[in-house]
Amino acid sequence: MTREEQRHAVITAAIVQQQQVADIAQKEMDSAQQQCNEYGANVDRYDAYRTKLMRQRDMYAKQLSNALAALRVLDELDKQPPHQFATHGAIVIASRGRFFLSIGAGKFVADGIPYFAISAQTPAYMAIKDKSVGDTFTINGMAQTIIDIL
Repeated sequence: MTREEQRHAVITAAIVQQQQVADIAQKEMDSAQQQCNEYGANVDRYDAYRTKLMRQRDMYAKQLSNALAALRVLDELDKQPPHQFATHGAIVIASRGRFFLSIGAGKFVADGIPYFAISAQTPAYMAIKDKSVGDTFTINGMAQTIIDIL
């Protein structure tokens, strides 16, 4: 598998996971809206149950919006070529883990191999940022050496 194909496979796995998050948020948002509609007409402006349902709907709508924004970022990153340095969009293969410097999506699996999608706001990202193959960085007190960057 070429570097481009390997990179595409990892990003595709991240997209699939993020799409699942978006689908769940959409389903839960629709469910909360349906429950609110079935509850009946709004007769009391202080109706606690209706307020709870509307807050749930709004919470899931925000989660859906965030998931869709993350999908757009991942789609743009998929169009980039492999990287030489650990920057936004790079896939860093280290001695103790594999990191996708992109969005904060946590652990996902691509071709049976676990990866961690980390955002630019995390200390782990800052430890890896601007490093190249052969450089060492430390996360949670564990030193790691960069083996490859895609």
